[in-house]
Amino acid sequence: MRVWSRLIPALAALAIAACAGTWPALAPTPTPQGWTPAPVAIRPVGLGLPGGAMLADGVRFAGGVELVLEAGSPLHSLSDLKLTGDGGFFSVTDAGDLVRGQIVLNRTGRVVGVRDLSWRRLTLADGQPIVEKADGDAEGLAITDSGDLLVSFERDHRVWNYASVTAPANRPTSVLHPDIAFAPNDGMEGLSARPGGWRVAGESGGVWDCSPAACTVVTPVPDVALIDGAYRITGMDRDPLSDGFFIVQRSYRPPLDARAQIRRMAADGAIGPVLIELKIPGTTDNFEGIAAVAQNGRTRLYILSDDNSNPLQKTLLLAFDIGK
Repeated sequence: MRVWSRLIPALAALAIAACAGTWPALAPTPTPQGWTPAPVAIRPVGLGLPGGAMLADGVRFAGGVELVLEAGSPLHSLSDLKLTGDGGFFSVTDAGDLVRGQIVLNRTGRVVGVRDLSWRRLTLADGQPIVEKADGDAEGLAITDSGDLLVSFERDHRVWNYASVTAPANRPTSVLHPDIAFAPNDGMEGLSARPGGWRVAGESGGVWDCSPAACTVVTPVPDVALIDGAYRITGMDRDPLSDGFFIVQRSYRPPLDARAQIRRMAADGAIGPVLIELKIPGTTDNFEGIAAVAQNGRTRLYILSDDNSNPLQKTLLLAFDIGK
């Protein structure tokens, strides 16, 4: 996760085109012990000014919201997004928190809000809550076919299994990850379930298919390092209607050129054409989370942005429908 340290106020003014008005999210319902309710306010957002969003044929915008957070909210810096199949979702933060909630749709299926948000600290292997940033820089999230919740971390690069999504384990176990010397702040941003295991994508390149037995290279790390401003993978989820995946990529060139792209990744790691591009003067930010679900014969994609706890950035949840 590369922090946009040189963003200036003009980005905030140009990037977010929101409908007028903000209202509180629905009051959280009681949660089991260990989960703490996290109130937010919700502001609807569109795609912004013309010329910003570019959607390929067959792609439709299906609504979006901004999560308006107080300065000390634990919901800042959300880094990935995965769905639970019942309208619910999980996310993780750069600070070492696990977050859950429900996506709210209107009668036509468009995103209009989130509800029942709560959070809990991720834990170390000894069961103690994560305290240090170096231990808790969670970037990727996957829910396996067996219901295990996997989290990838950078700085201390690892993938841990927090067991059942219904009751995350207090003592996670380590699972295999690529044997690569990732840079401290440039690691396993993309994490997705796949049949028999999980797929890992490095922010600066490289894709691996892992199982409890081994990790195999799908595409190697590039011989030449990516240049500043190049698109980098920041999130991944499998395509519910094929054997491939969807990825979200981001690019940033100071002072204002912040962009995001959504593309397909084939089973062999080949990356397809751009399906969605977001850039100024439209709605854009630091998108790091992506989740896909089959819906009425189409694929519904959700993308989530990481605001880096920066008041000039936003926490955005956008939805798109892909297919005929």
